[in-house]
Amino acid sequence: MEKKNNRKILWKIIAAFALILVLVGCGNGSGSNTDGETASKEDLTIRVGSKDFTEGLILSEFYSLALEEAGYNVERAFNLGSPVIHGALTNDEIDMYPEYTGTGLLSVLQLPMESDPKAVYETVKTEYEEQFDLVWLDYSEVNNSQGLVITTEKSEELDIMTISDLQENASEINFASQGEFDVREDGIPGLEEVYGEFDWNSSAIYDNSLKYQVLSNGEADVAPAYTTEGQLVQDEFTLLEDDQQFWPPYNAAPVIHANLVEEHPEIAEVLNNLSAQLNSENITELNARVDIEHEEYEDVAQEFFDSLDR
Repeated sequence: MEKKNNRKILWKIIAAFALILVLVGCGNGSGSNTDGETASKEDLTIRVGSKDFTEGLILSEFYSLALEEAGYNVERAFNLGSPVIHGALTNDEIDMYPEYTGTGLLSVLQLPMESDPKAVYETVKTEYEEQFDLVWLDYSEVNNSQGLVITTEKSEELDIMTISDLQENASEINFASQGEFDVREDGIPGLEEVYGEFDWNSSAIYDNSLKYQVLSNGEADVAPAYTTEGQLVQDEFTLLEDDQQFWPPYNAAPVIHANLVEEHPEIAEVLNNLSAQLNSENITELNARVDIEHEEYEDVAQEFFDSLDR
């Protein structure tokens, strides 16, 4: 009788352990079921992450809308900080998010700067697959690179349209620095290696969030910027051309777990079609609607998504 009871207890333990394995297996976004078979799109939930700034939110909402329209379940994991989002992907906390080729090259892979968009893309695509088992889908024409913005008034006064023009007229320019930009390799030190010394009339440090206010108030003439910031749609600001191509490209693209693309190739088709219709001009206008006109990013993304060819 004792042996029989022990046998019953053993079978209960085995059954409980098997149930735990099933529950764990069902809780991921791997695209496979517990038998190792590919899950149908109805059974699959794709966890889309986003960074914590307007453009990142809009792009991630685009991805989410496109996947939902294609019949996939989507779980949004938005507003993740830039320093942690890559780790969230490699740790299988999310399945995909929009990344920038330049960020992948410099911040994640820590490789030397490169100015050719295709070369940068091929490098990050190859290295991510080899190191992390992640796939870069097609990159878009959205290029959220670093740049320098000048007040249009000062640009017209001194005929400054390029960074070379700016360097030649630096002695008449008040520069709104952000501190770190003065010492970073991809800031003033790197710029001066390519363009020559910037002998500013004055340079003062301001918080990045205040730079357009500082320029608008006449406290400074030039500031570091990102090239798809919404404020750049305003006539009072002019983005200078990086005529010596110092900064690497920062083209936006979906980065996703390789097994998801292998098991559901339709995901790549859907997202590549979306990326083909995005560019710096339209994303800058969408950023402006959120950051300047104070519309909700979900509404802005939905309206624009509805206008796309699918």
